[in-house]
Amino acid sequence: MSNTFGHLFRITTFGESHGPAIGVVIDGCPAGLTVTTSLIQKQLDKRKPGQSAITTQRKEDDKVEILSGVYNDLTTGAPITLIIYNNDQRSADYDKLKDVYRPSHADFTWEKKYGHRDHRGGGRLSARETAARVAAGAIAMELLNLHGIKINSYVSQVGEIKLRKHYRELDLSKTESHLIRCPDPETAREMIRLIETVKEKGDTIGGTISCVITNPIVGLGEPVFDKLQADLAKAMLSINAAHGFDYGGGFETIEKRGSELNDIFIKDDDNITTKTNFSGGILGGISNGNDIYLRVLFKPVATLQQPQQTINNEGEKVVIDPKGRHDPCVLPRAVPIVDAMAALVLADHLLRNRASRLTY
Repeated sequence: MSNTFGHLFRITTFGESHGPAIGVVIDGCPAGLTVTTSLIQKQLDKRKPGQSAITTQRKEDDKVEILSGVYNDLTTGAPITLIIYNNDQRSADYDKLKDVYRPSHADFTWEKKYGHRDHRGGGRLSARETAARVAAGAIAMELLNLHGIKINSYVSQVGEIKLRKHYRELDLSKTESHLIRCPDPETAREMIRLIETVKEKGDTIGGTISCVITNPIVGLGEPVFDKLQADLAKAMLSINAAHGFDYGGGFETIEKRGSELNDIFIKDDDNITTKTNFSGGILGGISNGNDIYLRVLFKPVATLQQPQQTINNEGEKVVIDPKGRHDPCVLPRAVPIVDAMAALVLADHLLRNRASRLTY
């Protein structure tokens, strides 16, 4: 199984939704980086369940503990182990689903691949695993902060409600001011109302998260197979319920001509930059110093609070009516996950970039 992500800044996550704990081992983090539990906890609190009426009501404090790799609040260069204990499992809620293949879940594919499965909340496939990524991402962000690289993600679309403003028109510091994590107050209110309506019907809804990476250094990314956008795409599409990715001008560029999209090079004071940034800050798979911006599409959550027909592992027709604690919309809690995965990719490429030439 592939539980490891990254090359030089490498993480391995472990644990299941209804097991004793989840966690992550980080290998390759340079020594001397300031790391505290409060720094990690700040990011975990953005992802944890039970935050509001529009998220799952599972109650997990997601308190992180540092088991190794940090001494006197400084990384030692040894592997960093972070653990988060599970406290609010209700495994019995899933007993009636033990032999059932839930629509649009991985129950069927996992069982056929491995021969048996942990049916309790999806086991290893549960989005609970992403808490470990967020914990590791907090440390990656701290490494990036030393180089002035900042990452800001926000909800830009829920269903048919779309934030029409360009990210440069937004005050991204306002993202955390709204339950939905959309920085525009009016759009945020519309999104919340829509989610509440969908939730009342026992249904779910998806949308889009936009991510902006500011002040990236020139040279992040490797040619051919490890292009920066390719690694970002893999990172984002590895998140539960993520079903689409684009960056820069994205899919909308198919309606344009090359003459409209080419980013013309200019000199700004002593720096070489481009007049526009349709390429999303990446040329040939390598960052060019401009903002990197991307979007991740999330599908509606597959678990509905209404009856659905399916079959069990004997091929018999059954009707399921789950009454568990599930998000009507994953977007608010997915924002810190997108932040984390972007940070992990950039931290890894930052270290790889240092190894790409003899002198700087």
